[in-house]
Amino acid sequence: MQQVRIIPCLDVADGRVVKGVSFVELRDAGDPVAMGSGYSEAGADELVFLDIAATRSDRTTIVDLVARVAERVFIPFTVGGGVDSLSVASALLRMGADKVAVNSAAVRNPTLIREIADVFGDQCVVVAIDVRRNEVGFEVVTHGGTRPTGIELSAWLERVQAEGAGELLVTSMDRDGHLGGYDQALYAKVLAETDVPVIASGGVGSLEDFLAGARLKVQGLLAASVFHFGTFTIDQVKVYLRDAGVEVRVKDELDL
Repeated sequence: MQQVRIIPCLDVADGRVVKGVSFVELRDAGDPVAMGSGYSEAGADELVFLDIAATRSDRTTIVDLVARVAERVFIPFTVGGGVDSLSVASALLRMGADKVAVNSAAVRNPTLIREIADVFGDQCVVVAIDVRRNEVGFEVVTHGGTRPTGIELSAWLERVQAEGAGELLVTSMDRDGHLGGYDQALYAKVLAETDVPVIASGGVGSLEDFLAGARLKVQGLLAASVFHFGTFTIDQVKVYLRDAGVEVRVKDELDL
């Protein structure tokens, strides 16, 4: 089984980390700088920072807050939310982000993916895809899952690959925050239709859910609630996965 990355996610609104259910009913989870630093020290493989209020508020990402988090994080750092132009992406990368995630803006203007990839390389471009089930399959949604697009998932996967996406962060809005496990059918579909590395997001609530995700052969397993509120530590997840035969990255000083 391939190596899998364990990735905490900081959903940020009004300068605080928040977590809800399907991106609503948000509750405070803590300070993003302190939490980012803590996850970096705890052996997370990467950190994702999503300014979930940016697109809804029609503004770009809070760059100064990103810079403060980046100063304390020594693992790959992806930033998204309000990334709507090459100039915003450039500013975030200058402030310490290793990758930028584009979502709603890419749906409006898919060539934005290519613009960023051409300047910074496709390894810097993560396309975040929020998905809801409908009567015929999976539909791409935007603005924190609140706006249907009418775009079928397969068509969008084909387009973002053609535009140069370096990685896909696929979130099941139906599962987000429900702690019932990743949507197995969703990720099986994505993996069958793309050669781009995939991060699974939305719904993990148990150690068994992490293992089920790893067995799908996604490259990354993203989680928020179970880490933010102390259900599991990064170490506990990695030990469980290692004992189940999953290859995980470990810090040299950790006896895993």
